[in-house]
Amino acid sequence: MPTSNLFIILLSLLSFLSLPFPSLSEKCHPDDKKALLKIKKALNNPYELISWDPKTDCCEWYVVECDRITHRIVQLHLFASNVSSQIPAAVSELPYLELLMFHKLNLTGSIPPSITKLPHLKFLDVSWNHLSGPVPPFLSQLKNLTLLDLSFNNFTGSIPSSLSEFQNLGALHLDRNSLTGNIPESLGRFTGQVPDLYLSHNQLTGEVPRSLGDLNFTALDFSRNKLQGDISFLFGTNKTIQIVDVSRNMLEFDLSKVEFPAA
Repeated sequence: MPTSNLFIILLSLLSFLSLPFPSLSEKCHPDDKKALLKIKKALNNPYELISWDPKTDCCEWYVVECDRITHRIVQLHLFASNVSSQIPAAVSELPYLELLMFHKLNLTGSIPPSITKLPHLKFLDVSWNHLSGPVPPFLSQLKNLTLLDLSFNNFTGSIPSSLSEFQNLGALHLDRNSLTGNIPESLGRFTGQVPDLYLSHNQLTGEVPRSLGDLNFTALDFSRNKLQGDISFLFGTNKTIQIVDVSRNMLEFDLSKVEFPAA
């Protein structure tokens, strides 16, 4: 073969190899990458997401984690960034997401109903933002949640009674908002795991429902509200409660008559 022809073949091969083909070793699912890039755009391309380059494997991107077997995105945890946006609707396009943390991002607006399209979600933390509006009743559709943290926001209105429908919830954080009305009776009717309840620093009124005395809570924080009445029914020798804070309310009961479990 003439040298000139060989040179042309080699040059063509090098040109072909230089084309921008996806990496053969990329594990990231293309649908997940597409959703993440939508999220990045909706959050106004924050510096913390500079590694989210469409030419690279999204399983290697900062603040995300892929399942080791399926390589689907299962965690997205972005925190302490001044993005000044709303919760991106594209979050619902990550169907295998188990953990979603948007902590201290200056997010505004409400929680989108599309979040209920995440059937595997176990951990939802959108604390320390500026989210507003009522606490959405549709959150109870996230049946696998083990933690729901809406604290340090601007949520208003009453606590939805539907929140008692969670079966696996370990902790419910509604503290540091502007919630009003009574604590719903339904929070004493959890049929699965009994979660720790954090309702402090709101504007809750009325009496603590006696239904809460039917359950064995580990931690209750109702401090800094406008609650009234007797809460002695929360205690007893058969209770396992370890932490109770009801300070800065208008409660009236004889603490000397309250029974505590033996040490």
